[in-house]
Amino acid sequence: MKNEASWDRIVRVVAGVALVGFGLGVFASPWSWIAAVVGAVLLVTGIVGTCPLYALLRIRTNGGEASN
Repeated sequence: MKNEASWDRIVRVVAGVALVGFGLGVFASPWSWIAAVVGAVLLVTGIVGTCPLYALLRIRTNGGEASN
């Protein structure tokens, strides 16, 4: 069941790409790896349209949109 609005998905994808790019960039520190992992999670949830944390907390940003 999708629980993210279109704007939420776009923000997640953009932030995910930015964080993955930063994490896989030139810098080799633990923070860059953490940024890459968080970015990957944001990217996947943005593409799929479902956030497990939202489901756990019963949050829906898509309001009355179809849940396909």
